[in-house]
Amino acid sequence: MKKTGIELIAQERQERLEKHGWTDKHDSTHENEELVRAAIYALDPCMDNLKQLDIGWAHFVSKIDDKKNRIDQLKVAGALIAAEIDRINSQTN
Repeated sequence: MKKTGIELIAQERQERLEKHGWTDKHDSTHENEELVRAAIYALDPCMDNLKQLDIGWAHFVSKIDDKKNRIDQLKVAGALIAAEIDRINSQTN
């Protein structure tokens, strides 16, 4: 049976934490909407919002550009939005 969207996003978010080491501590350093901009880029790679930041996201951009599967792009975007929500929540506690 195929996983639901929320299951796929949760799996991607977990992979960000375990495989890539992008922990909440790491995400907390992105205070200028970088995670949101990355999510927007994953949704629409034609948007140039990340390239304008010049913050060392070239590796991320190339990985998104390599993803031809729309579901993979959406999973990444969802995981980045979840990371931004977690980042904001951690600041308000």
